[in-house]
Amino acid sequence: MPAALLYWSNNMHFISHQYSGQSSGTRLIITGAVHGNETCGTKAILRVMQELDNGALLIRRGAVTFVPVTNPLAYAKSERAGERNLNRNLFPNSNPQDFEDRVANWLCPLLAQHEVLLDLHSFNAASEPFVMVGPRNNDGPLEPFKHEEQERALARRLGVRRFVDGWLRTYGAGVQRRMNGSSELQTVLRYGMGTTEYMRSVGGYALTLECGQHNDPQAPEVAYRAILNTLAFLGLIDAPSPEPTAPEHMEALSMVAVYDKQDAGDTFSRSWSSFDPVQQGEEIGRRVDGTPVLAEFDGRILFPDSEAGANSEWYYLTRAYPSF
Repeated sequence: MPAALLYWSNNMHFISHQYSGQSSGTRLIITGAVHGNETCGTKAILRVMQELDNGALLIRRGAVTFVPVTNPLAYAKSERAGERNLNRNLFPNSNPQDFEDRVANWLCPLLAQHEVLLDLHSFNAASEPFVMVGPRNNDGPLEPFKHEEQERALARRLGVRRFVDGWLRTYGAGVQRRMNGSSELQTVLRYGMGTTEYMRSVGGYALTLECGQHNDPQAPEVAYRAILNTLAFLGLIDAPSPEPTAPEHMEALSMVAVYDKQDAGDTFSRSWSSFDPVQQGEEIGRRVDGTPVLAEFDGRILFPDSEAGANSEWYYLTRAYPSF
């Protein structure tokens, strides 16, 4: 790490702001800039805090904690990560090895003090906003969960029409493949655990809202609307509960498979954006030796990353599912 960044990483503190009502209610936490180049959440959070500070908004019940900049080193660099991706391997660490470990040692206990998390992100390629939700209720070993109804009800009030599930199981399958099927459950959990997964692991529920392309001027507006809708739906402010996205306007997708770059020279056959449709047999890219990479089924592409390194995630494929 360059000397200036090393100085920054050793001389930064972590900041959160809490507003509590006079009556009991939900304990909500809202985070921005988990990735330092994703600033729409930061802008929206600061806008809402200004309205709370000047009296335009009032927290009546429960409490809301805002974290405008979750990863200050990445934010200072205007890059996705400080030293590594904070949204992987997010656990308290008694022997922190990097800046993100130190963030986790502060952030994880803070998350555990709350019941609901709204995590605000943005993405690289142009596409429309969407929300990532957790699993169905289950008591399985990977991601046991019991708040499906509440989580999906909140998701439908954020003001977007696309909903995606299946992150941890799909990401975990990729981890196992890269490790030749030898990875244990804890390895999958470690590398797939981010803010929302950690929140669910400590008994809460959580949503990742992808608000738009990084530089889209509408992305902070999407984040702002989602914050206000969340505050209203959970009853923290006196405002009408937002109407849910109507079923006929929803598109529900499930992540099915992740595909890796095998070599840095693997290339896409066109410039893909998240949610571009693909048909079975359609060419998505080519390996460095010219071998075509074809879609295995009809679906939509998600998180295409032309800059991915060798042996890392290149893109995901999703399938539509009939019920949300």
